[in-house]
Amino acid sequence: MKTFRKTSCLIFVFLSFLSFSGYCQETEDKIFSNDELKNAAKDIIEAAGTCALITLDNNGLPMVRVMDPFPVEDDFTVWLGTNPNSGKVNQIKSNPNVTLYYLGSNSSGYVVIHGKAQLINDQSEKDVRWKTEWEAFYPNKTDAYLLIKITPQWMEIVSYAHGIIGDPTTWQAPQVLFDSNE
Repeated sequence: MKTFRKTSCLIFVFLSFLSFSGYCQETEDKIFSNDELKNAAKDIIEAAGTCALITLDNNGLPMVRVMDPFPVEDDFTVWLGTNPNSGKVNQIKSNPNVTLYYLGSNSSGYVVIHGKAQLINDQSEKDVRWKTEWEAFYPNKTDAYLLIKITPQWMEIVSYAHGIIGDPTTWQAPQVLFDSNE
């Protein structure tokens, strides 16, 4: 009976190890092309719908808020709308370095875009970049509506659906660097 219990325990441990090994990160290093990374990033961004905009306040503390961005452009430029009197506007004036964070649906991955923000108050741009559902927030879109244009410098991507995961040792996510000319 003791031998049966020992054997049963060993089989249980072995089977448990096999069943959990599928949940571990791959240890094989796969190099993804920039196009593969960008395609995965666009899938995550489109599915996310919203993003978090992170700026730094005057004390250097990160300030995070949920935003309703316009669809990402082919070069990964992101446009946002805001109130010109909001705290984020003053923070961007003081430090244009910002971060955007998109969480994939069902937490299936994420995209982080680091870039430079510009405040755009051009009425023709504001007319093009407008969502009718925002009318309640911006009753006067001429004076009470401002655009934030974020030009990406680099981006990191994790997408389990696309097999894109971090380094098995450091967990560093794959990155795309953007040219200032891109």
